Amino acid sequence: MQESYSHIKKVAIYGSTHKVGFTDAASELISNLLKNNVTVFLDDKVYVFLSGKEIKCFDECKILDFKDLQNVDMVFSLGGDGTFLKTALAVGALEIPILGINLGHLGFLSDVTKDEIESAVTEVLTNGYTTENRSLLQIQPAGTLTDSSKCVALNEVVVSKQDSSAMIKVNANVNGEYLCTYRADGLIVSTPTGSTAYAMSVGASIVDPESKVVVMAPVSPHTLNQRPIIIPDDRTIELQVTGRCKEFMLSLDGRSYRCPIDTKISIKKSVYKVMVAKRKGRTYFQTLRDKLMWGMY
Repeated sequence: MQESYSHIKKVAIYGSTHKVGFTDAASELISNLLKNNVTVFLDDKVYVFLSGKEIKCFDECKILDFKDLQNVDMVFSLGGDGTFLKTALAVGALEIPILGINLGHLGFLSDVTKDEIESAVTEVLTNGYTTENRSLLQIQPAGTLTDSSKCVALNEVVVSKQDSSAMIKVNANVNGEYLCTYRADGLIVSTPTGSTAYAMSVGASIVDPESKVVVMAPVSPHTLNQRPIIIPDDRTIELQVTGRCKEFMLSLDGRSYRCPIDTKISIKKSVYKVMVAKRKGRTYFQTLRDKLMWGMY
């Protein structure tokens, strides 16, 4: 974790406009930023949505384009963890700190609540913030996935069966060495950040997000001795899916694509990272205790 004392003069706001309470939360966020003389850029979908609402000082906001994004000091993600994942994809390799405001459920990435917007903005603008560097997974383009800018995942890469009837077989190699063949409904390759997402639901370990590892976890394995495994993140993982079906599903942070069976997928750590902005004094372990209610029973 690193501390930052940089002055925030320009920000960009992304968000999920369908979330309950989005308009009120966006209004509060914008007004608190503007009254602190911060220039506010809005993602085009957010701008269009809010343009039909009565938002105080909305006319002072600007529509965000890529040139503007390159020059902002911080990005706000207004929604849930899914929104944060989409925001991280939009920021891409620019490595701009992202502060998540949670309008969803658990919120491991977006841990500022809507009731904390004013205090969080004041705190960040006045006292600075900390950042956690989160690793991403990069895959080789496969099947219909040809846009290299979208071939990254902050949470996980998943290969899974297309229908509900037949399992798939996933031949896994690590740095060219055969590991095993998973016979399962799917296989999750997760970053430490994603260890509290899909991987946690299949029994994999929770991993400190700044650990330099990757988690591999089968989904409903057909042999009980195939367990999740943790490997260093400087390894290259190669997967080849076989089975009776003609296609399988490839998912990157919930973005799903159909791929022909026998497609080979190469997964490795991305050369760039995501910078998760945190209020000072807010730690990952505190988030775990709060979100998972550890010690409450």
